[in-house]
Formats: sequence, structure tokens, C-alpha cells
Amino acid sequence: MSDSHLVDENDAPAAEAAVDEDREGSRLAEQIAEAAWDRKALDLKIMDVRKLVSYADYFVICSGRSDRQVQAIAQNITDELREYGFRPLGVEGQAHGMWVLMDYGDIIVHIFHLSEREEYGLEQIWKDAPRIDIEVPEGLTTDRDAEGQYASP
Repeated sequence: MSDSHLVDENDAPAAEAAVDEDREGSRLAEQIAEAAWDRKALDLKIMDVRKLVSYADYFVICSGRSDRQVQAIAQNITDELREYGFRPLGVEGQAHGMWVLMDYGDIIVHIFHLSEREEYGLEQIWKDAPRIDIEVPEGLTTDRDAEGQYASP
């Protein structure tokens, strides 16, 4: 995790390095989002938790409609990031496909089966975390209908 908030603002090289590190973290979170969207992840959110926790900079949270989709999203994130030289420090829950937790150091990825996401309510727990604006690819949705269901892709 970056300690950019601890950098002396009068130390220009250190401040510039901290900004670069922050940009790299947000770029990696966006790459994770794109890999998840390649497998039709639903309701993807990137949350900036740097001011709230000491163990991560960003949370990436998304959902899949089935255990197989959840597993496919996790596998695609692993495969895509491996191409850029990133490997997860740990992965939990992939065998069951209900909630996969992937630890990429500064970025923690939560991939939920739709039924599990609401039960754990991470967005509510971390409601004070700013959301990073990301453009949703055409054809994918983050919107629910009046009954709380996602539109079919």
C-alpha cells in the first residue's frame, strides 16, 4: 500500500513519486475492471479506501449471475494481470464461486455471486469510500429494474 498521504508536500520528488504510485494503483484497478467486464461482470465498483484502511488502496467489487461466472471472472482477472507481470498474493473462495477474494496487495478484488453480495453489503460497510468513475462498456449494465434485477446482457 502506498503511504502517499505521509509524503512531505515540500519534497517535490517524493510527492511526484507518490502521485505516480497513486496513478499506477488506479490504472491497475481499471485493468482489473476491464478483465472482469470481459466475462460480463455486473455492477462493478472501484472504491478508494486509502483514507479508511491501511491494508489496501482500492477495492474492486463486482458480481456474477452464477458460480461458474464468478469463477470465470476471477480466472480472467488472474490470466489478464499475469500478462502484465502481476500475480495475486492470495485467492480465496474460487472453488465455490460464491465470493472470491483476490489480494493484489494495494488492490483487493471481491467477486460475488449476486445472492451473496447483498448479504455481505460491502458497499454499505465502506459507504464513506469515494467511488472511482469508470466508463461501463457498451452492452453491460450496472442498473437494476424496479424488482432489483439486472437487465440481461
